[in-house]
Amino acid sequence: MLRALSCRQSTFARRISSSSSRHSEKNHRRQPFVAVLVCRRNFFSSPKKNTKSNNEQNFRPNFVARDRGLGCTSVVSNPQEVPSPDGIVVSRTEQLRKLQEADEYDVLVIGGGATGAGAALDAASRGYSVACLERGDFASETSSRSTKLIWAGIKYMGTAVAALLSRELLTAPVSTVNEFWGEMKMVYNCHRERRFMVEKQNHLCHWIPIVIPFDRWHISPPPFGHPLYGLFPMVAPLVLKFYDALSWFSCPPSFVLTRRKIPSIFPQLDAAKLKYCAVFYEAQHNDARTNLAIAMTAAKEGANICNYVEMRDVIKDEKTGKAIGVMAVDRMTNQIFTIHAKKIVFCGGPFTDSMRKLEASPNETFKPAVGSAHGTHIVLPGYYCPSNFGLLDFNTSDKRFLFYLPWQGHTLVGTTDTKTEAETLPRPPEEEIEWIVKESSKYLKFDVRRRDVLSSWRGWRPLAVDPHADEGGGSVSRDHVISEHPTTGVIFIAGGKWTTWREMAQAVIDHAVGTEKASCRTLDITLWGGEGDIDNLSIELIQDYDLSEVTAKHLVKTYGIHALDVCKLILPTTSSCENATNTTNKQLLAEDHPYIKAEVVYACREYACTIEDILSRRTRLAFLNKEAALKCIHKVGSIMQRELGWSSRVTEQQIKAAEVYIESYGGGVRPQQPIIKINQEEVEADNNNIDDAIQQQQVA
Repeated sequence: MLRALSCRQSTFARRISSSSSRHSEKNHRRQPFVAVLVCRRNFFSSPKKNTKSNNEQNFRPNFVARDRGLGCTSVVSNPQEVPSPDGIVVSRTEQLRKLQEADEYDVLVIGGGATGAGAALDAASRGYSVACLERGDFASETSSRSTKLIWAGIKYMGTAVAALLSRELLTAPVSTVNEFWGEMKMVYNCHRERRFMVEKQNHLCHWIPIVIPFDRWHISPPPFGHPLYGLFPMVAPLVLKFYDALSWFSCPPSFVLTRRKIPSIFPQLDAAKLKYCAVFYEAQHNDARTNLAIAMTAAKEGANICNYVEMRDVIKDEKTGKAIGVMAVDRMTNQIFTIHAKKIVFCGGPFTDSMRKLEASPNETFKPAVGSAHGTHIVLPGYYCPSNFGLLDFNTSDKRFLFYLPWQGHTLVGTTDTKTEAETLPRPPEEEIEWIVKESSKYLKFDVRRRDVLSSWRGWRPLAVDPHADEGGGSVSRDHVISEHPTTGVIFIAGGKWTTWREMAQAVIDHAVGTEKASCRTLDITLWGGEGDIDNLSIELIQDYDLSEVTAKHLVKTYGIHALDVCKLILPTTSSCENATNTTNKQLLAEDHPYIKAEVVYACREYACTIEDILSRRTRLAFLNKEAALKCIHKVGSIMQRELGWSSRVTEQQIKAAEVYIESYGGGVRPQQPIIKINQEEVEADNNNIDDAIQQQQVA
């Protein structure tokens, strides 16, 4: 029996308790499949009009109101408990037990992206009791859809100097200098955090040289709208040396690539059209894997962290209005429970405002805090760029930065920057795909073709302001914003960049624990997978498990020392005459990709719950090749059915959900929209099941 709630009942909880009698047991059994249908209905057509009152519409958390694609991200599957990934970190099932049994946590974090998982790690490593909830998979929203760079912000250094040299320096010198100093301080912090990632987490990050091609000595119109930047081709080597200096020359040194040397380094570039190239270094990573490593490390430090657990309401003290906990639902079982905490921290990225609406009072004037801009990326075959060099076009036709990078054996190109409301599905606008394709050909010897786009997606960058700041103090920040609600005490953090995840986590936990804070330890922590020597681990895997060199290196680069745990799930080769290539081919998930079946089993132990989890984030197949991912859905489903104990019906539902989600990636051709017939009344009825169950518990 759930704990009795001494809290005010939210608007949606005041519905008459007898309303649950409208839904039969049959409807409850059908709910998992309807989650898929809700997604499809909203993806391809307009939702049925809600006839509830305005207050109920605003606060009733149903699938339709929250996100049109959210229903695709989970199917109620009642998974059986599987072993923990290493015998130390507890299983997902055990995490759920702990969340339900705990009396009160010191800190409750909502959101399991890079910042949320980082906050959980920071607090747990200080010795605080911590819970962290993620409504989807770890990194399933913004944190897995970046440009895959841990970069120190060369663009922001440019905008800072441009602002300093503007006319405002004469008309408003103090504010101009303060803005410049704030931007440069942010860039300096990015350099520090990048160094931490490359040196302390070198199993996850590596340096990559990035070429800046120049086809003229003067640029007009100039970048950043400042005439001095028209001279950038002449001074770029000096600027990049200053950029190196901000990291105390801890990065490989920038250098000049002459026109004569370009063909041997970057043969795809049309050297005849170029004057020279300047080369500098940034760090690169697999963003989804880094996020998962942060989450697993938090669990190792003692945090109760779990994916597919969604906050559905905020519990408040009825006398003070202070937030004292949340009502949560495990989306894999529809089990509802409460979690109490001294401090609640929202880390929702571009979805932060949807969280904040749950804590807001019905009579409160709601001020939005986070806007969002999406960035589209495309993936091309690997032959479009060298395997060890990237490219930056800093002066595209609309003045954006466009990176052109080798990643996972392919070529990643992005990104755009368009203000829009964030959503779960990754579907990119066709016009942005075509714009990137066109811009990608600018410096190459050949044209990039639209049909060569293997996959494409968009992610969202949160643009944050402080809604609780004094009048005139809430300007949009490129850096992160931390704010606390004056009544509820709920804290949120938004904004920032992938590079500064650790800094952001430290700042928000410092704010949450106040003057009694223990010191931050995360600068000394090695993330999940980096606990051992991996220099020659790929050779060991080749010899012990007869893997190909490509697959062995992929496993080590992805899992670090835990590549051994993955390979222990492979049956050893019994035939001495069978070569490594044949053995690997039997294990592969997809042709021409290094992912193996054992990774699916291991991913389930690292809390993977859906087919889409495997294809989008535990492997990156959907991000790299949409069609290859679609072909693997049934194979992955079969393995997960055996590992998680799914019924045949659940497996079928999982397959359909994965198909809908992965179809929303862009590919070589524009996806066709299938005609789907569903019973609208059944969908609406089943969509109310969770809310009615919550209401019954709260009334009780």
